[in-house]
Formats: sequence, C-alpha cells, structure tokens
Amino acid sequence: MDFGGRHIAVTGASTGIGRATALLLASRGARLSLVARGADKLADVTAGIRAKGGEAVHFAADVGDPAALAAAFDAAEAIFGPVHGLFANAGTGGAFGPVAACPDTLFDDVIRVNLTSVFWAMKRVLPAMVEQRSGAIVVTGSLASERGMPGNAAYVASKHGLLGLARAVAAEAAPHGVRVNCVIPGLIETPMLASLDSNATAEELRDRLGPSVPQGRIGSPEEVAELACFLLSDAASHITAQSIAVDGGMLGTLLP
Repeated sequence: MDFGGRHIAVTGASTGIGRATALLLASRGARLSLVARGADKLADVTAGIRAKGGEAVHFAADVGDPAALAAAFDAAEAIFGPVHGLFANAGTGGAFGPVAACPDTLFDDVIRVNLTSVFWAMKRVLPAMVEQRSGAIVVTGSLASERGMPGNAAYVASKHGLLGLARAVAAEAAPHGVRVNCVIPGLIETPMLASLDSNATAEELRDRLGPSVPQGRIGSPEEVAELACFLLSDAASHITAQSIAVDGGMLGTLLP
C-alpha cells in the first residue's frame, strides 16, 4: 500500500478516524490535503506529518459550506494537482430526541454535513478521476448506515443516504476505473463517541460500551484507518460498491 506521491484529500482530518488515516497515508507516501473546521488541531496534524518528512497542507473549512469546500479543493489542487483519492470522513452526530421534536434546522444541518457535503466533494473530484481513468473514494458511514436507531432520525437518514450515494456513484464510476466504498465504524474511541456522555471519562466509556461489542472492547481510530488506507490503495483494485464494517462483530452477530 505505497501511495507513491499520490494526492489524497481527507476531510474531518483534525481528530479521530480522519487524523489517524491522514497519519497512516502520510507514512505510506501520500501527498495530503487535509480539511476540517478545527484550524489549530488541523495545523498540529500537518506539522506532525511534515516533521516526519511527509507532504501535507491543510485548509480550515466547514464541509457544510459549499463555497468553503470548493475553495479548499481549488487551493489543494493548485499545490498538489488533481485529487487521486478522497476520504470523505467529516461528519456530525446531530442530537438525540424523538423525531416529532427534531427541529427542521437540525435535520437540515445533519443532512448537509453528513450527506450533501460528500455529494459536493464527489462532484468536485470525479471528473479528473474519470479523465485519468483511476481514482478511489472512501466515505465514512456508520452502524446507522445499516440499522435503524431510535432517537436520532437525522443522523440515521444521513448515513443511510451516504451509503446509497456511495453505491450509486460506484456503479457510475466503475467503467472509468474509479472505485467507491464505504467504511462502517462501530463503537470507536473518537470525540464523537465521547460526546455521547461528556461527563464520563474515556475509561468509563470503554468499560460501559465494550461489553456490547462481541470482541468485548471498543475499537481505535487506527483500526479504521487501516481499512480506509487499504480501500484507497491499489491493493483494493477489484473492490468497489462495498460497505465494510470495523465494529468488532456488532453488525454480523446477535449477542445473547
């Protein structure tokens, strides 16, 4: 999985799965364009990559703002050329509550960040990939891409839609040598998981949530990063339109 100077764009790159994937891609030779809202954390990731001899630039932008997202891609391509790989990882968890009480603005915001922004990013990078007849796109889904969950209709709708988008674009892009796949993280130790209970420590969350996973523990961002990097690489050259879970067995089993 040597990326040999290929230009890979990663959204949501400042923390969690995005950060872990960016670091792993850099260690394997990718030239990285990193996008996230958190400018300081994003700068730290970029500095860490450069300190180890890697190539990376970053752009602080809200993926839910189409003008800001387009500007980030324009600036990235001015530096590194066309994007060969896209890891569309940025997302938001929304808020829990009954659907009847869900504000329209919240629903719209979650759909825009988790689904529409990926549509915008795909539209931006696909023409060059099709022209060069090579490219890979990986999107970050969720257990909510495959299962209904109570109390967070906006998030579930967005992640179901994201998986459908990935499959539709995969079918369209396959004849042109472009692959699209979806990673399905389970319970992974990320800031989004921590936000489920801001009063709990990381250890308390691990102890509380780990028993619900068949493997008996929650996962790490690095474990998801390994799959994302594989799917972006030529090692996955005959894999497209797939959703693959990194979840310790949650989707594939029924615990007693």
